[in-house]
Amino acid sequence: MHNTTQHTAQNAQNTQNTQTAQTTQGAQNVQTAPNPKNAPAIKPAQPSQRPDLSPGALRRSLLALASGAFILGAAEFVMMGILPQAAAATHVSIPVAGHYISSYAFGVCAGTIMLICGRRVPPRNLIIAFMAIAVVGNLGSALSTGQVMLLISRFVSGLPHGAFFGTATLVARTVAPRGKEARSVSMMVTGQTVANMLGVPAGTLLAETMSWRYAFGLLAAWAAMTIVLTIAWIPMIPPIKDVGIKGQFAFLRHPGPWFVIVAVFGGNAGLFCWWSYVSPWLQNIGGWSSALVPMLMVLAGAGMVCGGIAGGRLTDRWVPGGTASLSQFIGVVGLLAVFFIPGSRPETAVLTFIIAFSMFFNSAPQQLLMVQAGAGGGELIAGAAVQVAYNFGNAMGSVVGGAALTATAMNYHSIGLAGTPFTAAAGILLAVYSYKYERRRSALERLEKIEV
Repeated sequence: MHNTTQHTAQNAQNTQNTQTAQTTQGAQNVQTAPNPKNAPAIKPAQPSQRPDLSPGALRRSLLALASGAFILGAAEFVMMGILPQAAAATHVSIPVAGHYISSYAFGVCAGTIMLICGRRVPPRNLIIAFMAIAVVGNLGSALSTGQVMLLISRFVSGLPHGAFFGTATLVARTVAPRGKEARSVSMMVTGQTVANMLGVPAGTLLAETMSWRYAFGLLAAWAAMTIVLTIAWIPMIPPIKDVGIKGQFAFLRHPGPWFVIVAVFGGNAGLFCWWSYVSPWLQNIGGWSSALVPMLMVLAGAGMVCGGIAGGRLTDRWVPGGTASLSQFIGVVGLLAVFFIPGSRPETAVLTFIIAFSMFFNSAPQQLLMVQAGAGGGELIAGAAVQVAYNFGNAMGSVVGGAALTATAMNYHSIGLAGTPFTAAAGILLAVYSYKYERRRSALERLEKIEV
C-alpha cells in the first residue's frame, strides 16, 4: 500500500513537472517568436563582454572618455566664439569665415571612413589614434598663416570627431551598469558640453586678450594629455564582431535608423543657423560688447551641460526617440523667439541658455538609438553616423545662416527664421519614429515581464 501511494505521488509530481515545463516552454516561445511585422526598427542590444569595473574605475574610464569629448567639442565650437578674430587674421568676411566651421564638419564626415578599417582594432587603441590626429589638426590651426592652411587644418581636426564619438559611445555603454547606459553615455558627452561651458569661453577670452591661435595650441596639448589618460584608465575591450565591410552597414537596410539620421541632420542644420553666428548675434541684437561674449559662452555651456545630463536621465526612464523629439521642439521655440523677439541683454541671454540646452538634450538618446541599431558588428559605424549627420547639419546650418544674413543685409533676426523649418521637421520625424516603434516596443517589454 505504501509503495502504491508513493508510486502515485511520483506520477503526480512527474505530471506536474511536465505541465510546468510545457507552460514555461510555451511562454518562452511566445516571448521569443519572431514577429517581423511588429518588430521595432531598432532593437535594444545588451553589451557583450561587459567588464566588471569598480565604481572608481568606472568613473575614471568615463572621465577619460569625457576628456576626449572635451577636446573635440572645444575644437568644433571654439571657432564660433573667435570667428571675428579669425576672419580678420585671414583677411576674409565673417560669412566667408563661416567656412572654417564647415571645413571641420566635412572632416567629421570623411573621418568616419577610418572606422571601416578599425573594426578589428580594440576601441581603446582607436581612441588613442583619434587623439593623435586631433593633436596634429589643432596644432596646424594654431600655426596657420592664411585661409587655405586654416581650412585644411580645420578639416584634419574634424577627422577623428565622428569616429571618436561612435567608439566612445560603444565603450561608455559597455562599461555601464545595466539600466544606466544612457546616463553613462551622457556623462561621456558631458565632456563636450563642458567644453562649451569652459573651453569655448576660455578660447574666446584668449582671442580677446592675446591671440586666437593660443586656443588651438592649448587644444593640441589637451589632446596629448588625453592619450595618457586613455592608456591609464580605459579598459581593454575586445573589438566588435567582424562582419565584414558590408555587414557594418547592414543596419541601414531598416527604415528606423534613417528616421534618426535625417532628424539629426535637420535638427542641427536649424540650430546651427543661429549657433554659427551666435557671437555677432549677441553683439548686434543683444547689445553685448565683445568683451562680455565669453560670459555668454559660459551660459551657453551651462545650458548644454544641463541639457546633456537631463537628456540622459530622461532617456533611462522613458524612450530615446521621444526624448530626442522633445528636444527638437524646444529648439524650435527658441529659434522662433530669435526671429520675433526684438532683442535685449536679458532676452538674448535667456535664449542662449534655452537653445543651447536643446542642442545637447538629444545627444545621449540619439547616440544610443544608433548604437543599438548597429548591434552585431555595425556599432561603430552606427554611432559615428550620428556625428556625420550632426556635422552635415552643422555645415548646412552655417551656409544657410550665412545666406540668410547676406540676403537680409546682415539682419541677425533672420537666422532664427531660417533655421526653424529644419528643426521642426526633425522634431516631427522623431515623434513619428517614437509613435511607430517605441510605443509598440514598450508594450512588448511589458508583456515579457509577465510570468506565466
